[in-house]
Amino acid sequence: MQIVRTLVRVAVLFAAMLLVACAKPVAPPASYVGDWRAENVQLAIGAAGDVHYLRVRGSGRTSIDAPIQAFEGDDFIVGFGPFKTRFVVSKPPHREGNVWKMTVDGVELVRGLAPGDTTA
Repeated sequence: MQIVRTLVRVAVLFAAMLLVACAKPVAPPASYVGDWRAENVQLAIGAAGDVHYLRVRGSGRTSIDAPIQAFEGDDFIVGFGPFKTRFVVSKPPHREGNVWKMTVDGVELVRGLAPGDTTA
């Protein structure tokens, strides 16, 4: 009987985690959407809230492919269920000349003009 209770608890926990992990991503503000780059950093934020991140430091790599769970101020939280990470945005997206800039986790990222945007 104890084994059955344990299996039921595990199944309920797994189902709850699956529901949380499958939650719909949060759509980002339009100014966040696009391909952001810096030396050794790539951050792609999709209009539907999908994030693809790659950072290379020496021989190490950090890679994240996950949906945006929430925005807290300018920061955004990315992940699945309880497995998440915060991207700290110290300078939100802003235009400087013909490029957009944003500082995330202490790194200044640059994005070119959005498609169809011809004004500087």
